[in-house]
Order: sequence, then C-alpha cells, then structure tokens
Amino acid sequence: MPGLAWSGGRRLVISLIVACALFMQALDSTIIATALPTIAHSMGETALRLNVAITCYLLSLAVFIPISGWTADRFGPRRVFSGAIVVFILGSIGCGLSQALWMLVLARIVQGMGGAMMVPVGRLVLLRTVPKSELVQAMSWVSVPALTGPVLGPPLGGFIVTYFSWRWIFFINIPIGLLGILLVTLFVENLREGTVRPFDLRGFLLTGIGLASLAFGFEAGGRGALPWPMTAGLLGAGGLCLALYVGHARRIDHPIIDLALMRIPTYAMATTGGFLFRMGLGALPFLMPLMLQVGFGLSPLNSGLITFASALGAMSNKTVVAPIIRALGFRNVLIGNTIVSSAFLFGYSFFRPTTPHAVIFIALLAGGFFRSLQMTSLNTLSYADVPPAMLSRATSLTSMAQQLSQSVGVGTGALLLYLMLAIHGRTISSAADFSFALAAVSAISLLSVPFFLRMAHDAGAEVSGRAAPRASAD
Repeated sequence: MPGLAWSGGRRLVISLIVACALFMQALDSTIIATALPTIAHSMGETALRLNVAITCYLLSLAVFIPISGWTADRFGPRRVFSGAIVVFILGSIGCGLSQALWMLVLARIVQGMGGAMMVPVGRLVLLRTVPKSELVQAMSWVSVPALTGPVLGPPLGGFIVTYFSWRWIFFINIPIGLLGILLVTLFVENLREGTVRPFDLRGFLLTGIGLASLAFGFEAGGRGALPWPMTAGLLGAGGLCLALYVGHARRIDHPIIDLALMRIPTYAMATTGGFLFRMGLGALPFLMPLMLQVGFGLSPLNSGLITFASALGAMSNKTVVAPIIRALGFRNVLIGNTIVSSAFLFGYSFFRPTTPHAVIFIALLAGGFFRSLQMTSLNTLSYADVPPAMLSRATSLTSMAQQLSQSVGVGTGALLLYLMLAIHGRTISSAADFSFALAAVSAISLLSVPFFLRMAHDAGAEVSGRAAPRASAD
C-alpha cells in the first residue's frame, strides 16, 4: 500500500496476527466436544443435553457472518477485528466461569458473535493491507487454522480435561486474544471505505435464518441429534430462505451478501469449486478420528497423536506454496492438486486395523501438505480480481460459503455411515463403513475439477506472479 514500508517481517506479523485469531475460532469449534462429558458432570447435566452449547455456537456464527462486511465498512476493519477478539475473549471468560447450562449457552452465543466477525474481517485486514503480489504467502499462513483447528481440538481438549480443569479450555483464549489486540493496534491501519452501504435488514434476516437452519440441520444430522423429518424440515426451511434472499438481492442496490461477486470468473470458480472440495475436507476431521477410535479401537489420545500428522503437513509447506503457484499458475495447481488431494482421501479408505500406525501417520502428513496447498490457492484466488470496494462483501460471502461447506461435509460423512449401518443392519460402524465413506467424499472432492477446468490459463496472474501484465503497444 502507498506510504507503507512492506518489510517481510511486517507482512509475516500481520499474517500471523490474523492466523492466530482464526485459529482460536477454529479450535474453539471442536475442542469442547471432547470435554462435554466432564462439563456435563460438573453442572449436573447429561452430555447429550450439553450438546446445545455446540449448536448455539454454530448458530451464532451462521447468523452474524453475513453482517461482517457491512460492519467492517461502517467502523473500519481494524476496529471491528479488535472488537471481535474482545467479544470472543468475553465469551470465553463467560464459558469458563459458567456454573449452569444456561450460562454456558449464553456465553457460547457471545463467543459465536465474536468468531463470526474474526474470520471474514481478519481476511479483510489482510486484503486491505498486504499488496496483491504478497497475498499468496500471507494466505498460506491464514489457511493453516482451518486445517489444524479441527485436528488439534479433540486431543487438546482431552489433554486439558485429563490433567487440568475443563475451564482452561476457554481460559487459554485470554492471553492469545490480548496479545492479538495489542499487535493489531501496533501493526494494522484502520483502512476503511469512504461511503457506507445502507444496512439490509431483510437480507440479514433471510441469510441469518437460512444459513443457521442449514448449518444446524447438517450438524444435527451428522450427530443424529434430531429425527430425520425434523432435520429435513430445517434443511428445507434454510434452502427456502436462501432462495428468497436471491430474489431479494436482485431487487435492491446494496444487498448484505452481494451475489454480483459471482460475475467475477475467478471468484465464482474458486467459490463453487471450492465448496465441493471443502465438503471432502470438512468430512475428514469427522471421519478419521471415528475410524481410528470406533473402527480400529484406538484410544482418543493415540488417535489424536496420529491425526496430528495432518496439522504438521499443513504447516510444512509455508515456504514452498508461493513458488509452486508462481511456477504452475492457479489453474494448473487447482486441477492437479484436487486430483492428488482426492487420491489421498481415497487412499485413506484402504486403512485397516492392521495398517502400521507409521504408515497412517505418513499418509496423513503428506495429505495435509497438499490440502493446505489447495486451501491457500482457493483462498487467494477468491480475491485476486475483486475490486477494492467489494472486498468486504467478498469476505462475507466467502466465509458464509465455507461455513456451510464444512457443515455439509460433516453431514454427508455422517449420512454415509448411517446408510452403511442401515444396509448391513448394524448399530456400530465397522472399519469397512468408514472406508466406504472416505471413498465417497473423495469422489465428491473430485467434482470440483470441472469448475477449475473452465478457468483461464492466466487466472490470478497478478497475484501468483506467474505472468507479468502485458504492456500496451504504442
């Protein structure tokens, strides 16, 4: 940006600030699951009833993500990002101090409000401060939380509950968040748009209800928490609200989620193709721990130590992702890497209880490397050609699509397991059931390839650095 000295250290600091905040949100979405029985016991509740704490958090995320872009335009991304961290910390403190279920639920709703702002506005901070030529490297760090949070959450939650109090699951967010606020204040400018769009209240209600119904429907279906007719009703209501929103967005000048973004080819391809790919990615953190524990009989700790390989793989490619994209271009990377990543997902279906743990660890490690490369490519390409005035709207729509794709992925994985149980008349999933589910979600991820094939060969060239803009001939 003009007037700023963009040293490598400063870019890295800003990327890590955003990545740490997003990691808090991604980790918090999953870490509580392992601790539910312990929390329930301390509150005199059943673990099943305490699942409402997870559900309310997801619903809060779904409702408030759509307004993140408008809020950032109105108050400035740095102020909103810092405020979101504060809200998240306050929610974490409330969770840690909760003595009853209703207190925990209210605190989780507050946490969700903060998390809903941290994800899209954190990306907006990067997009408005990091030059496009440096965006790939910056996004490579921001992609890590989405991959490592779901993997680290269960084993970390189990460790804290075993050796400390369950309340520390939430209290650990306090020092991380306070450090983030300090660093944001020191390193990030509060760049904001000159004009602010009017608030689209009707659009907010339609998208909030629609996305919350879909996310809750897929999440509840994944856990078998509701009867299937009720789950289908939620999914139908969510789909109807979003369909009504599409019509509403076409009739007004400033919709809260701007579907005009889908007219930008690179954004449309990355969003639609990325949705299908992320379905498989979202199913993996759900299916793999269950496969190792239920199918193979491993303890939660041993399962967590093995699945941690995916997180290591995701963090191992930070120095090579930019050169790979620069050498091959976004189109070639997305096409080839989708095939490679899907092949790894399919390969996991061949795991058996007798498979050496070292082999599983190495396969998950290598797969994490390629899935991280794919996430970085998708996240960067999404914003390659988005005009500066539309960046806040792009981050809202992208976060909404990603949140929904992860919920759909978990729901799809669970549905496949239920189908196998129904077919074979069993009540407990076998290793073969997980193999079928992993093979199926790998095929779903492959469905994104046709979208990437339609991309121009020089798509995102300004961001990737693969081709310099052509000078006009005089």
